[in-house]
Amino acid sequence: MKRGLLIGGGVVAVLAVAAVWLVYSSLDSLVRAAVEKYGSEITRTEVRLNEAVISATSGEGVLRGLKMGNPRGFKSDSAFRLGEVRVRIDIDSLGRDTVVIKQVVITAPEITYELGPDGSNIDAIRRNVESAMGAGAGRAQGGDAPKGGGEAGTKLVIEDLYVLGGKVGVGATALEGETLSAALPDIHLTGIGRDKGGATPAEVLDRVIGAVGQAAGKAVASLGLGKMLDAAKEQAAGATEALAKGTAGAKDLLDKGATDAGGALKKLFGN
Repeated sequence: MKRGLLIGGGVVAVLAVAAVWLVYSSLDSLVRAAVEKYGSEITRTEVRLNEAVISATSGEGVLRGLKMGNPRGFKSDSAFRLGEVRVRIDIDSLGRDTVVIKQVVITAPEITYELGPDGSNIDAIRRNVESAMGAGAGRAQGGDAPKGGGEAGTKLVIEDLYVLGGKVGVGATALEGETLSAALPDIHLTGIGRDKGGATPAEVLDRVIGAVGQAAGKAVASLGLGKMLDAAKEQAAGATEALAKGTAGAKDLLDKGATDAGGALKKLFGN
């Protein structure tokens, strides 16, 4: 009997070790799948990750080729391109309800700031994230299994997150198709999810995208788009004056068009 118990206990131990090894040996594919699945669900964009390499012993890793597309209604190829993201995970926290990520360093991201009638693409993505947070809370209260934005399931604590050396590109198609770019101010976020015992993936994304959106707004403001729009209006006024000897109807249309276009564009760019 004892021998049978020992054999049975040994089999269970071997299976447990095998299960742990399987999880650790599959960390790369698990991280990649999680990033693409939950990232796409929460942001309602296409999220793709080319490669994830995570050490099962040190918890250090790198994500390469992370790309987030745009919500419907925007034409640029992507909203975010993160060439390299380095992470350091607390290995001891894996398998717990709250996974602790000690450090995330996003280096040289490329952000496309596209403007639309209801704001920028970054604004639209954040609204999608906030919607996922609300839907997740509702599912949790109703007893259904929550998805990526829910309150139940594995949560995250990120001790330090850095965004360094980024660039913001603005497609100002209304200004004769000119594309402008500016440096993204560096970002350092600390203690994400710490005060509440862990944050859901949606809450983490909301915090990060909010900070990136604010920094991108400052970068866009530094481009002096308001002055460019004023110059464009002056050129339109000059053309109107040149046509002043023409019909009054043509002059009125040009005046109205210059005023409306300038006002609408200034509103979009926040000037």
